[in-house]
Amino acid sequence: MRRPILRRPIRSTLLAALLAGAALPALAQTPMQPTPMQPAPMQPAPKQPTPEQPAAAAGSWQADAPGVVHRITPADLPAPFATPSAQGNAAIVPKPADATLKVPAGFKVEPFAADLKAPRVIRIAPNGDAFVSESFAGRIRVLRAQPGSGKAEVTSVFAEGLALPFGIAFYPPGPNPQWVYVGESTRIVRFPYHAGDLKAGGPPEVVVPKLADAPGGHWTRDIAFSPDGRRMFVSVGSTSNVAEEMPAKTVKAAQAYDRAHGPGAAWGPEADRADVLVFTPEGKDRRIFAAGIRNCSGLGVEPRTGDLWCAVNERDGLGDNLVPDYVTRVREGQFYGWPWWYIGDHEDPRQAGRRPDLRGKVSVPDVLIQSHSAPLGISFYPEAPEGPAAFPQDYRGDAFVALHGSWNRSLRTGYKVVRVHLNHGVPTDQYQDFLTGFVADPASVWGKPVDTAIAKDGALLVTDDAGGVVWRISPAG
Repeated sequence: MRRPILRRPIRSTLLAALLAGAALPALAQTPMQPTPMQPAPMQPAPKQPTPEQPAAAAGSWQADAPGVVHRITPADLPAPFATPSAQGNAAIVPKPADATLKVPAGFKVEPFAADLKAPRVIRIAPNGDAFVSESFAGRIRVLRAQPGSGKAEVTSVFAEGLALPFGIAFYPPGPNPQWVYVGESTRIVRFPYHAGDLKAGGPPEVVVPKLADAPGGHWTRDIAFSPDGRRMFVSVGSTSNVAEEMPAKTVKAAQAYDRAHGPGAAWGPEADRADVLVFTPEGKDRRIFAAGIRNCSGLGVEPRTGDLWCAVNERDGLGDNLVPDYVTRVREGQFYGWPWWYIGDHEDPRQAGRRPDLRGKVSVPDVLIQSHSAPLGISFYPEAPEGPAAFPQDYRGDAFVALHGSWNRSLRTGYKVVRVHLNHGVPTDQYQDFLTGFVADPASVWGKPVDTAIAKDGALLVTDDAGGVVWRISPAG
């Protein structure tokens, strides 16, 4: 996530500061300043993009609306430091009286549940219950709607006393899971579960006691299982913006390290960070599945193909329009560049000359998203949804991605949910605005989407940690 990095424990009294834009409350350091350039003040969007910046990459929230299509390619990327690197969190304000969330014609949006404490990840159990992580409250909550209802009528704390719980996954895959897995900031635990449980069937069992040696940094740990249930994927973000404290290695030593740990694996305080790790469901046979992914905050498995996907927050400090965030399929053994390279063979000037051997070996993500948008969660609409709130045929099989919003950009971007069209599981290089309207003005917002999920009745659920709301989008009428 594109915000300052954690260095000491969270304090609940700073939750408001967190929601204003910090990735973690109670920071022990000032925001990262990777370059000597002075921060640029937040400004309203210009009427037209400047000539040296392609419109797709240089726009802002003021041009967002349901149906607007965005396409960013590697050829669109500006040079590093083409603009100053801004720093400015959006103020969180109450919903303005005239504010309206916008969705495509034929849809409606309404609260599904309110008064939650910064809801983050949302996952749907096979029986239809919605499990939500309230990370900063240290708990997992269950929301239940009666058949035919568009609002949660039952709410229960499933588990509490957790350390920054984020990712949630049911195991084994299928209609009768026996466990609920939860990703805490430093470990993976699981709780006994039977369909319909509103409270955990027992105390947590530790599955993975330690995810990385170095503490702090990006703390969101998402979890996903392969369709056959044999592998457990866990995302672990970096400790830093661009590995400022990672000691140097010679190219020969780095290549030897790659042979032992996988292509592009980082070391020192970044060991087992900026990766997707893979384990057995019991936490055994640990290894790096894919590396160089700065912060894969959201994991998902596309049901038609079984492909693993990441929603990724890229690095800061290179200017308004670098580096694009992205969503992408992730293959085993791929390397996505962090910290030395980005979006293929673009070398980060702050790491210049340190890994020339990796040129030509950096995977280019499937869908580039406007820089600093902060994609946090991804879900896939089923091909054959059941229930009265099923979306039209055109939406089936597509992905929905929640963009939490920028802090490292002079023209704000994000604060919306976008749609990625998939053709039999294969994405185009475009995305389309689906839910917009959370920005109040250039300095403030009243909502920040975090995750999306498809309810059993076919509605799209969206968590909003700034408003403490789960929104429900369904066909109107």
